Amino acid sequence: MEYKRYLKTALIAVIVVLLGFIIRIDYFLVMPSRAVELKEIITVENGDPDDEGTFYLVTVSQKRASLITALYGIIHPYIDLNPMENVIPTNMDESEYRQLLTENMIESRHLAQVVALRRAGYDVEINSDGVEIISLSDNAPAEGLLFDGDIILSVDDTPVFLATEVPLLVQNRQVGDIVTLAIDRNDRELLITLPTGASPDDEEMPFLGIFIKTLPWEPILPLNIQMNTGRIGGPSAGLMFVLEIMNQMNSEDITGGKAIAGTGTIDINENVGRIGGVVQKVVAADRAGADYFLVPQGNYEQAKSAGQRIELVPIKNLGDALAFLEKLY
Repeated sequence: MEYKRYLKTALIAVIVVLLGFIIRIDYFLVMPSRAVELKEIITVENGDPDDEGTFYLVTVSQKRASLITALYGIIHPYIDLNPMENVIPTNMDESEYRQLLTENMIESRHLAQVVALRRAGYDVEINSDGVEIISLSDNAPAEGLLFDGDIILSVDDTPVFLATEVPLLVQNRQVGDIVTLAIDRNDRELLITLPTGASPDDEEMPFLGIFIKTLPWEPILPLNIQMNTGRIGGPSAGLMFVLEIMNQMNSEDITGGKAIAGTGTIDINENVGRIGGVVQKVVAADRAGADYFLVPQGNYEQAKSAGQRIELVPIKNLGDALAFLEKLY
């Protein structure tokens, strides 16, 4: 009888644990993922990919949490547990969100090509139909002022053509500061003035709570550049894409023979923008054995909390990154 009672207790415990893994909750785990050698996925026409050093992009993994994995995320120092509404717009499902990340990656690749080629002295034109608001996050600062379908024309009188330009311009201020957008709404041009709010991912990062995409656009490139990013999504590898393209176009190895990881969006004016998941990316780069990590200036304090041995290099723009690299070779 005692044996049966123990067996029943053990069976209940197993069922509870299994249910803990099966039952998903409305949170996402943000975890360190991997470092990817950029010379393995980027090929520049007539370029030289055979350098001693390496540029890495780093990724994070976002997975829907279960009851058990959420508990693990709470106690793990390098895993964040984010509410679903802070990750996926309320009117999107997960597949639509993944598609948005894919579109952001495509734009990031195109932008990197344009920036790198212009740095090399090429004249690269861009044709764009504008930046469209596709959704708002919960409790967004823009709620009631901006709407799905609005086309953003400028931010504080600076014209925008690509989605990655908008957050960079918004981030260039303090949380609570006022921003003015010129928008096209149903073929009427309007000026919308609103305060920025604090990003759910970073309380010091100003944001508007809008999800945006670039309407059809096309760079006219003088060189063939192949970029096979596979299933990696999002815009945060822009800076590292630029550096790898420039390295292959350069007869010298601008890595100085070092392993250099990094992150950060980049806009058409070479400004490097803050990103989410920076702690997890620093951890991934450290695990890969990188010597240096190029981090957006706005993420620097947050990146230091990762507490890894890798040397962090704060970057505001492409010029900062190139100035640092010049010291290595």
